[in-house]
Amino acid sequence: MENIGLILEGGGMRGIYTCGALEFFMDKDIYFNYIIGVSAGACNAVSYISGQKGRNRDVIVNYCSNWRYMSIRNLLFKKSFIGMDFIFDEIPKKHVKFDFDAFYKAKCKFIVGVTDCDTGKPLYINKEDVKDGFEALRATSSLPLITPMVDFKGHKLLDGGISDSIPIVKSIKDGNEKNIIILTRDKSYRKSPIKYADIIKYKYRKYPQLVNTLLNRYKNYNETLDYIDKLEAEGKALVIRHEKPLNVGRLERNPKKLDELFQIGYEDTNNSYEKIIKFIES
Repeated sequence: MENIGLILEGGGMRGIYTCGALEFFMDKDIYFNYIIGVSAGACNAVSYISGQKGRNRDVIVNYCSNWRYMSIRNLLFKKSFIGMDFIFDEIPKKHVKFDFDAFYKAKCKFIVGVTDCDTGKPLYINKEDVKDGFEALRATSSLPLITPMVDFKGHKLLDGGISDSIPIVKSIKDGNEKNIIILTRDKSYRKSPIKYADIIKYKYRKYPQLVNTLLNRYKNYNETLDYIDKLEAEGKALVIRHEKPLNVGRLERNPKKLDELFQIGYEDTNNSYEKIIKFIES
């Protein structure tokens, strides 16, 4: 599958929709040579790359309600609502083990999008730099206001979705003539201006370029969606997304709702199977 990119949007816990889509790909032995993701999309990609069926679902559904996964308690005592050490160190090493060997041996290009807080622009971390400890994944998952910045190779980083929510342009620049894009919003969705602008301006007053990117994120996001619509009409992109709004929040902790969304992602991809194969082979 040369020159076909797989692009994975974030969306927090809505990303379990993507887990379902990737599970279907694994069941059909569909693997791409180029994968790029941000935030939850990047996190879900690693188990797909390592070929571990069911792992993404097990981690999210079985641990989402654990206070160490997400909680005010984490925020108070560790200054992060998301339990980074629990998710990116304890779970993959002790509870739902991650196959690092299979991941590193996989013959694909994998890119994690992050946001540089000093410039407000995206940075892209290659598969070779996704090391034990998952610092790159911690960075791309660090949501503004509720998680701290991550120091990585001299950069202060936050959520990759801030600066490049759906990295289609990056994939095209890297030579992918066609792209399969998994989105965690329905086709009618468009992002609105940020609600907490004053808090953002104060919290990140030392990072004016980051503030500017955060305040204009909705414009960039909506322009990207319009561009994707254009590519789809031209036959250069295939988009997998649910037809109706997903009733799951970014910080959802209800295992039943999350498991249902996993199944929706799987079924939507199954329903698009013939179209996917035609797109790949054309």
